[in-house]
Amino acid sequence: MTEADGTAGMSKFIRRLVRVRIWLGERLRFNELQATLLWAAIIGFLGAWTSIAFKEATEWLHHLFTGFHQTEIASFKSMPTWRRLLIPTIGGLLAGLTLLFRTRFKAQANSTDYMEAVVVGDGNLSVRVSLVKSVSAWFSGASGASIGREGPLVQLSSLVASVLGRWLKFPLARKRQLVACGAAAGIASAYHAPIAGAFFVAEIVLGSVAMEAFGPLVISSVIATLTIRAHEGDAAILEGGEAFTLHSNAELLPYVGLGIACGLATPMFLSLMKGGERAFSLLKAPVWVKLALGGLIVGAITVFRPEVVGNGRELVIDVLTKPWAWQALAVVLICKLLATAATFGSGAVGGVFTPTLFAGAAFGYLFGIAMCSLFPAWGMEPGAFGLIGMGAFLAAATGAPVMAIIMIFELTLNYQILMPVMLASVVAYYICRSLKPETLYGEALKRKGAAAVAQHLATLKVGDLMTPDTGTLSPNATFGEVARAFLQSRHEFLHIVHDNRFLGVVSLHDIKPYLDQPELESLLIARDVMRDDFTRLQPDQTMNEALELFGQAEAERLPVTAITGELLGAVTKTDVLLFLAGKPKKQAVAA
Repeated sequence: MTEADGTAGMSKFIRRLVRVRIWLGERLRFNELQATLLWAAIIGFLGAWTSIAFKEATEWLHHLFTGFHQTEIASFKSMPTWRRLLIPTIGGLLAGLTLLFRTRFKAQANSTDYMEAVVVGDGNLSVRVSLVKSVSAWFSGASGASIGREGPLVQLSSLVASVLGRWLKFPLARKRQLVACGAAAGIASAYHAPIAGAFFVAEIVLGSVAMEAFGPLVISSVIATLTIRAHEGDAAILEGGEAFTLHSNAELLPYVGLGIACGLATPMFLSLMKGGERAFSLLKAPVWVKLALGGLIVGAITVFRPEVVGNGRELVIDVLTKPWAWQALAVVLICKLLATAATFGSGAVGGVFTPTLFAGAAFGYLFGIAMCSLFPAWGMEPGAFGLIGMGAFLAAATGAPVMAIIMIFELTLNYQILMPVMLASVVAYYICRSLKPETLYGEALKRKGAAAVAQHLATLKVGDLMTPDTGTLSPNATFGEVARAFLQSRHEFLHIVHDNRFLGVVSLHDIKPYLDQPELESLLIARDVMRDDFTRLQPDQTMNEALELFGQAEAERLPVTAITGELLGAVTKTDVLLFLAGKPKKQAVAA
């Protein structure tokens, strides 16, 4: 073998680059989990701009519908009766007609909802179906439908993550995690709440707060929130929270009572939402008729109480910042619940997160008026009960008390609110769970077959997470070819294959001693520095077995081979950890 054969291309510059590559590998130890954090940050940024674009498009369409550059409530108050009836009906009609396109793509869709994509575990969202649903939500939201805007924001942000995962050809576990990051970015963008956005996905969707899965959610949420605040400002969404002050510990007792009341009232709220669905399911009519009817009902209610239009954010702020007579607030609460039940039941695309916040704020305010009448000397404010009621109602309705507590804190940026909202939320959660209602998102997950999917996930093996290994070398590869291969790869081990049979690996650190010995470079080939006793996985092994072997090998990536020794692909430790961390403990053990 000549020196030209052995060191082709091994100039001083190439040798210097290899030394830098080894130095970085020894000190930075950049693995797949760190790469996932980087992609989570990118998804947070892209998800935030997707949310900004959707919000501005909704405002533009609202102006087109109403002719007013005002908030939804102000616009409807300025319109005559016939337009209050007509605009929500037309919006519902257009939203329903848009959904007709979904049936054309149904057979081609892997998943049509971000929760389904995360729970199913494939991380694939149908682009066309997601866009159809978002356009439908666009028509509903701009025309005053009484439904939350977080649904399309989360859907679009998750879609961006899913497309990115497919484009980069990420394995199953990482695509699933990226979609979860997109969902967290969507929630964070909607409410300027990075911690609550991460906990929303961790508690409700993933059912786990394991750090391997939770860390990327936090990164995505924080980046999304920073992007949104740079565009919209960094003020608290609920400025009324700044006025909250806990005067004495005795005030905590009424807040505990509020938690009990919210725990008892939440099942009725959930039953009303499901009742709306059941009522519209009895109507044997096309989806566009149902959505138009839902819009007409909302329009009819706005004739008397125009405050019910929109997702309820304006109403929440009004409840927390303005004095209300209990009779007026009770009427608005009832009308808003009926409008939300009609919109939600008709099949409109969106969420009920913000309407739930309003229900909690109004219920808490009414409870606060009663407490202030009973204990006038305590100096309590009904608005404070409205704040605490939001957290308690949200905790009971979603079954995610930690998320609810953090959400209220982030919405108000008031530290003093933490103790009372913690007490009320936990009490409301346990009271509501004792009555065993279906949670706000439990029914959605059940409809998407979460139980069957969990059983399917428990049977997945190493082969299901495997990706093709394109970074292989021949055992006769020259030292120069090995060095250049490491410059092109981010991995610290390259697999040596002959006739598609796995022989061993070459470590980045094993070639380091030969960089200063040019006379040996001309003689060395990959087989000379190969490790032939390297740990390998089998495609039928469980995830827990794979994790145990990763611990023994202390490697970030292991080859997957058939019994005959054929190299089938590779699996990273990060993918196994994300897979196990993305499920509740019982499912992970079953895997």
